[in-house]
Amino acid sequence: MKYFKCLPHQYFSCLPNQYFTCWSSPVLHRQSWVATAILVVALLASAAPALAQALPSLASLSVGYNTQKRAVQPAGALKAQIDAIDREIAEARRLGRTGELRRLLLKGVALLAGGAWTDELEFARSLVIRSDRVIVDSSAAWSVRVEQIYQPSIQLERPLVARVTLRRPPAAPARGGGPPQFPALVKELVTRDGVSRDLRESPLKVTLDLAGVEDGPYALAVEILDGTRALGFTTQAVVVRAGLDATVDRLRRAAATAPESLRVGILYPVNRLELVNRGAMPIANFNPAIDLAAAETIAAAASAGKNPYDGKTGDFKRHYLLESAGEIMPYRLYVPTTYSRTKPHPLVIALHGLGGNEDSLFNGYAGTFQRLAEQHGFIVAAPNGYRADGFYGWAGSGSINRDDPETLRTLRRSEDDVMQVLQQVKRLYAVDDTRIYLMGHSMGAIGTWYLAPKFPDVWAALGPIAGIGDPATIERMRHIPQFVVHGDADNTVPVDNSRRMVERMKALGMNVTYIEVPGGDHVGVGVPNLPAMFEFFTNQKRR
Repeated sequence: MKYFKCLPHQYFSCLPNQYFTCWSSPVLHRQSWVATAILVVALLASAAPALAQALPSLASLSVGYNTQKRAVQPAGALKAQIDAIDREIAEARRLGRTGELRRLLLKGVALLAGGAWTDELEFARSLVIRSDRVIVDSSAAWSVRVEQIYQPSIQLERPLVARVTLRRPPAAPARGGGPPQFPALVKELVTRDGVSRDLRESPLKVTLDLAGVEDGPYALAVEILDGTRALGFTTQAVVVRAGLDATVDRLRRAAATAPESLRVGILYPVNRLELVNRGAMPIANFNPAIDLAAAETIAAAASAGKNPYDGKTGDFKRHYLLESAGEIMPYRLYVPTTYSRTKPHPLVIALHGLGGNEDSLFNGYAGTFQRLAEQHGFIVAAPNGYRADGFYGWAGSGSINRDDPETLRTLRRSEDDVMQVLQQVKRLYAVDDTRIYLMGHSMGAIGTWYLAPKFPDVWAALGPIAGIGDPATIERMRHIPQFVVHGDADNTVPVDNSRRMVERMKALGMNVTYIEVPGGDHVGVGVPNLPAMFEFFTNQKRR
């Protein structure tokens, strides 16, 4: 198993269901959107379980594969193998065969890492765990299924054995190769023989007992054996929490009597819990312990007749209903301690990279955003972007299936989330309309260069870091000053993407500052150049 670091301080594994993190509408009438939020949560709560946990997105797997390919630059026999895989990938993508596409991407990563794609490895990577929930109440029985996402080529002569265990979460992955290792055992759950050799046709179904397991994150592990020969294992990240169902019921009751302005904050973790359990988003983008506790704090304040956001400054989260998706969305916010309603403040909209969420830029940059926001008196808002791979509406990647209606909905909603967060912050805080800035890293930089020409009358300046843009769109944003950063050794998003954009900007006589970092990779160029970017922003106003 090989890990790649391609987003700011986040790792992703190019293995299915292993631990994974990695790449303007009017404001609704308050009564309308709060009522809709309550309705949406009620509908989600009553929806039939989908039994489909979220796998690493194909976009993320493609980024990992292409990054590794550029880093290795295969030659000779390896190049011939990779070229053949690339042809098969193109055909699988054309035909919409997503299971086969996953197999090919994983095979390519294994070969590029210097390993062999054996029958056993192909079998192991085909395995996936599915359930109606991955955030589990330990007082209730829990049913799971083990399936395959593609048919491996291995020849099996007899029924198999499955061993199901609960284990500690794996440690942060080390960079480099080596086979995956089981984390520490917590509890033996069940061993089953007579398991089908074809888990696509006949999935393994088991009911598990987690009574006595302490609250916290774990890895559910399933090992498959052919007699005494281990064929491989798969894991699923899970969170165990005693009394979870009672907590959810308590929050629903509290929301029903809370002021309208606080209901979405109380219902947010309930909504998110349902989405994660349905497989609509990965568990890595939801922290039940933190989010449930935050919702209960809001509920307690509402019960006491207080609004916890009144006069609040510093680093915190807020929520709103994204009506186009019917989901309650979070956004991370920094409000400087010097903030006053009587004085309009500059606002930075900050877009995270692929696989991240609204916390990524705040948490992954060692507090740099918060420090600079306080220093310059800026409000900073980081949207979630609807999904970790929403690309803020941009559909230019070859890994994005533009023929898939669900993909297109995700792109539209990702864009909508950014613009709705902008409207929410303007409604709640005193914002200087002439000093609204847009920046992002990696996928966030791609989103910056996509949204700026689409809404050119909004932004006072842009700050894309390690991004991709379309030079044909620059004419529509030629009046917007830009601070562009890229490393010349970036294997994830090659530097030529920024060079082409900057060359066109200079030809048009635009106000552009370009920082190309010698030897800079995809990750490390961000933090050192943020102070200069914020300084650049302080000198720009929208014309």
